[in-house]
Amino acid sequence: MIKKIKFFIDCSRAFALPVTILSWLTVFVFGLMSGGNIFNGLLALAGISFAHLTGNMADDYIDYGILSRDEKMMESAVETKCCFLRNGTITLKDLKKMIAACSVIAIITGMILFFNSGWGVILLMALGGILTLTYAKFSLVGMSEIIIGLLFGPLMFEGVWYVMKKSFSAEVFVLSVAVVMFTVAFLYIHTLLDYDCDKISHKKTLCCRINDKGKALILFGIFVAAGYIAAILFGVMTSNPLVLLTFLTIPFALWVYLLMKNYNASVDKSCEHFYFVLFKARDLMAVFSILMTCAILLK
Repeated sequence: MIKKIKFFIDCSRAFALPVTILSWLTVFVFGLMSGGNIFNGLLALAGISFAHLTGNMADDYIDYGILSRDEKMMESAVETKCCFLRNGTITLKDLKKMIAACSVIAIITGMILFFNSGWGVILLMALGGILTLTYAKFSLVGMSEIIIGLLFGPLMFEGVWYVMKKSFSAEVFVLSVAVVMFTVAFLYIHTLLDYDCDKISHKKTLCCRINDKGKALILFGIFVAAGYIAAILFGVMTSNPLVLLTFLTIPFALWVYLLMKNYNASVDKSCEHFYFVLFKARDLMAVFSILMTCAILLK
């Protein structure tokens, strides 16, 4: 059983779940401090997590379909790309079953929240489900950052707030922008790491459209800067100067920028090097979210 669970975690790329959990935690704590429903907030985390895993596996399913059309694409792809399908550990049929199972769990969770909180849950579920399952298609035309921004930003934050408070909030919207900019930055580092492979397979990711890895990396800085600006605005709206704690991550953000710059210039693009840079970008988002959560708690 433990081996099966580990296998599922690996295939579904659950290493990215801390991004989901910490984003949820920020708005959950904000809702909790405002007297929100704890049970609904916790249940929302389960639904969001399984929806996230569904999106990860759907992304691999579509990517593998593209790579398998051309042997040269398959050979040139980085070893981390669709690795479990490429090495025969699982089949497309197995992957479809896992996608279906996670989708069902997410839907059941959403229906419970609908009965608890109202029709707003159905609207949020429908939008989130469509964007999650079509994310890979959008990423082919350079819109993955926009879709992730919507899913992990306003949709998630306003959704968690809605099931906890049965309302929507302008402050929550601004908070979602602050946190999601670092989530988008994490995703963007991932697409930059996949740049060479995506160029060969003709994927039109945002950085591929820029068509220069050096210039594309500048956009990472813009995403991060937007997150800091939104954090200040949230602090003003909620009269909470402690949000400035998030600025302690600025040196970390500069380090991730330099790591990515060195990766672009490096001949050694091993699996270990790939994941080291990726995980540091994930950790940047995690630390920002933790500090923002602390600022909300300590107010």
